[in-house]
Amino acid sequence: MSEENIDAKLQMIRAGIVGGAGYTGGELLRILINHPNVDIVFIHSNSNAGNYIYEVHTDLFGDTELKFSAQLSDDIDVLFLCVGHGDAKKFMEANPIADHIKIIDLSQDFRLIQNSNFTAQPTYHQALPATRNFTYGLPELNREAIRTAKNIANPGCFATCLQLGLLPLAAVGSLTSEVHITATTGSTGAGQGLSPTSHFTWRNDNLSVYKAFEHQHLNEIGQSLKQLQKIGPPGELNFIPYRGDFTRGIIASMYTECTKLTEQEATQLYQFYYARHPFTHVTNRNIDLKQVVNTNKCFLQVKKHGNKLFIISIIDNLLKGASGQAVQNMNLMFGLDETTGLRLKAAAF
Repeated sequence: MSEENIDAKLQMIRAGIVGGAGYTGGELLRILINHPNVDIVFIHSNSNAGNYIYEVHTDLFGDTELKFSAQLSDDIDVLFLCVGHGDAKKFMEANPIADHIKIIDLSQDFRLIQNSNFTAQPTYHQALPATRNFTYGLPELNREAIRTAKNIANPGCFATCLQLGLLPLAAVGSLTSEVHITATTGSTGAGQGLSPTSHFTWRNDNLSVYKAFEHQHLNEIGQSLKQLQKIGPPGELNFIPYRGDFTRGIIASMYTECTKLTEQEATQLYQFYYARHPFTHVTNRNIDLKQVVNTNKCFLQVKKHGNKLFIISIIDNLLKGASGQAVQNMNLMFGLDETTGLRLKAAAF
């Protein structure tokens, strides 16, 4: 084993979490508690300060004696922001973060290029504002940039699922026609806050469309496809999201006109694109959500129907679509194998 590998194996990353009581914060805790290279320094929550973690995330009873804290510490290497959309920027404005700390933000605040720069407000102990530039953290698109990044904007769950289904076509300039997308997400995608559409009595045995053609994740998807497809603009995305009556996971089906590739060539294109990416797998066999739920994997099914290429993409919205991908990004940023701590068992039945 090389000295570099020995150092990586022994490296301990000191992590802090802001917003540890929610779904993404809880999933992040479940991963990091068992991560061989991470020490959790604090889990910040004003409303739960002083409570044991397992009093909120009851499945962690017996796994940790950590408590939530209202205090922050600069004695960390990485800070995960597991807060609501708009709240990450507010938190950073109110709490100056030491320059040596890397940030992984799970909100949408810094995903778009026009929002990717952040300048902290000057405070009495800051002589000059501190500027942070955020890199879009989809490893299958920006892996090398993530390795050297100091700040990561973690992608959205729908955005991850749909991009992984379309990136190989964009990479060869073949995403020129309209794309028609239908995707259904589990109830955890809406977060823990109660709303009329998150109550069990409404969600159970029910299905509904929301934000048809105007879902907020379309912006980051379009940004990535334009980044990758150098020959002409990508085709328009017609996206119809559904609320599902299950807890977790996203299944997306999409099709677009594709006359240049046979089914075999399309499958080979996808397999070649993802050959170096350990969590994304391509097949022409039928796939289903239980294959990926509770994992950091994405499964892609590629089929040809006449002149149309049909792609199904499935992920766990809380893992590959959020906290698992955040840890994958952390691994890359700190020079670890990106699969470290993420070899998770699927909930197959």
